[in-house]
Amino acid sequence: MPSPEQDTRDLTVVTGAGGHIGGNLVRALRGRGRRLRLVVRQDRRAIAGIEAEVLQGDVLDLEFLRRAFSGADVVYHLAANISIVGEQNGLVRRVNVEGPRNVVEACLGCGVRRLVHFSSIHAFAQEPLDQVLDETRGQVDGHAPAYDRSKAAGEREVLAGVGRGLDAVIVNPTGVIGPLDFKGSRMGSVLLGMALRRFISLVDGGFNWVDVRDVCDGAMAAEERGRTGERYLLSGHWRSLRDLARVVEAVSGARAPRFDAPMWLARVGAPFVTAWSQLTRTQPLYTSEALVALRANRSISHGKASVELGYTPRPIEVSIADTLRWFRERGVLPS
Repeated sequence: MPSPEQDTRDLTVVTGAGGHIGGNLVRALRGRGRRLRLVVRQDRRAIAGIEAEVLQGDVLDLEFLRRAFSGADVVYHLAANISIVGEQNGLVRRVNVEGPRNVVEACLGCGVRRLVHFSSIHAFAQEPLDQVLDETRGQVDGHAPAYDRSKAAGEREVLAGVGRGLDAVIVNPTGVIGPLDFKGSRMGSVLLGMALRRFISLVDGGFNWVDVRDVCDGAMAAEERGRTGERYLLSGHWRSLRDLARVVEAVSGARAPRFDAPMWLARVGAPFVTAWSQLTRTQPLYTSEALVALRANRSISHGKASVELGYTPRPIEVSIADTLRWFRERGVLPS
């Protein structure tokens, strides 16, 4: 009969398991035979049918995290507040900064062997735009959007934990797309909207997009081979929104919008779009913060992750085709 220590030493905990990346990650971990404990807030659609222990709680509750991490060998910290509408009365900073602080404290107190912390490309300063962005780039400054500042500050909390003896590694995905998007992520909703011909125009901008499954593979490789205290950019491919619409058209047959609104016009309209969303209590199509992202650096290197982790992102065309196929299988997109 194994001792309690032996029985729990292979336990992997995932916070934010109910999100887009979380739903993909827990399936990948189960595929490797991992015994899982999943932390969610409320929505469990992404983890339905997964063989795992599920705990409902909040990363702002340190005592809850101590219970959740008890006996854990590895923790993947995904829980975050993604925002393109500012601080949300301080919630963005609390979840994205105090959350990692509590995770670090709980990991240290529970003797967790390794923490994999999910940060974001947004933690890095984007300028200068004409130079390749890699892990040597500094963090954003105080003029950056609230979400970007919070992710940079969350990284500093994790690195402070490393200074106290925690074995932690940080991964920085770019714009995530891909299947198993149960909650309807912002970019998943955009791809679905393109396929349903809901847009009369696009914005003249783009971003670096990466498949959610590649992010999960990169994170698991970081757990196994990543160096303590290091950051790894998990990027994919830069494509304009027009490029994405062309791929959606080729895959689904839905004709892409003919018009691209210039960035200056989109910036003028952003406050009105935001105000309308507040009146109607709906998600804004875009905001001033989202437009900042669409003007971001086009050259983002995953060279370090490729060399040290064996990371290789798949073509964007495959990601979009698989995403739309998944929406179609769910009945959200007509056959």
